[in-house]
Amino acid sequence: MPGDAPRDYPQGLPRRDDNLSRFLGGSPLAVAFRLVLLSILVGVVLAAIGFDPWNIVSSIRRLFNWIYDLGFDAINGLWRYFLLGAVIVIPVWLISRLFGANRPR
Repeated sequence: MPGDAPRDYPQGLPRRDDNLSRFLGGSPLAVAFRLVLLSILVGVVLAAIGFDPWNIVSSIRRLFNWIYDLGFDAINGLWRYFLLGAVIVIPVWLISRLFGANRPR
């Protein structure tokens, strides 16, 4: 018959070939539920890094300033660790090169 489902389609299940389900990627209720859960999860993450939904432009600017400052703090910390290690490593390397130069290979 013209309006019947194909024989290999399981009976009792809703057909997923209607335009709305195809556009949404599933049943509207299931898609809405997934979007709500995903929105809550993303909201928690954004709140953890300091975003405010009422002033999003200011929050984005604050986030970039924080990342910028964090980058230079990391470089400053890395430089201090380099100097601290170099105080020991460079003299030990130099002494080992000076005393190791006389040894035959």
